[in-house]
Amino acid sequence: MDISSYVLLSQEQALRRKLDVAANNMANMSTAGFKRERPIFREYVERATEATPDLTRNTSFVLDYGAMHDASAGAFQATGNAMDFMIDGPGYISVEAPGGGTGFTRAGFVRTNEAGELTTAGGQRILGEGGAPIAVPVDQMANLTIGKDGTVQSGENVFGRIAVTVFDDERMVTPRGDGMMNGTGGRELGAAETRIKTGGIEGSNVDPIVETTQMVEILRAYQSSMKMAQDIDDLRRRSLDRLGKMG
Repeated sequence: MDISSYVLLSQEQALRRKLDVAANNMANMSTAGFKRERPIFREYVERATEATPDLTRNTSFVLDYGAMHDASAGAFQATGNAMDFMIDGPGYISVEAPGGGTGFTRAGFVRTNEAGELTTAGGQRILGEGGAPIAVPVDQMANLTIGKDGTVQSGENVFGRIAVTVFDDERMVTPRGDGMMNGTGGRELGAAETRIKTGGIEGSNVDPIVETTQMVEILRAYQSSMKMAQDIDDLRRRSLDRLGKMG
């Protein structure tokens, strides 16, 4: 396999990666709090020996550098549950991740477990300030509310405040694969900085038209790459035929 085939192969691998990401975005267009991803690629330049002509000395390959999520907010979706909420601005809800540690999510479905602790729809405990769960006595459940600053209370009784964590560098936030994110270097917002909108949750920020257009462009680029590979193969075959006739 010559160098041109390796270059085309690197491009096709990048296109496959882009298609996988776009397909995953489309699959999660109805997932609460989902953030669309976009792949990141880097150029790898291979420098040939000094004996190679200047015009062909450098060869560029495509390297998969990972994916980064789009942190823009999705649309507010009313649920009819006064306890469901959406973060109005940057940040993530801190939750107790399966297996221990802290996970982060934008899906603001709120439920309670048998101990009266606030949980996500998946059963993970929602964490308050300082990383502690928020527990509510059973007799206070009926009048429970979440304030605009995340304060959980029933009448005059305050049971805690939902922690909203922001990351100055969104590259430190990575998907876990279970609907939550891992993150490092975050900081909890104070009450004055926290903005909560109740009565609904944040929808996915995936635009199906954009993703569909992206998938069509990827398929066209892949077809062009395959045609170029076929043209190179035909050129190689003709060259060998001519060399054979000269011999």
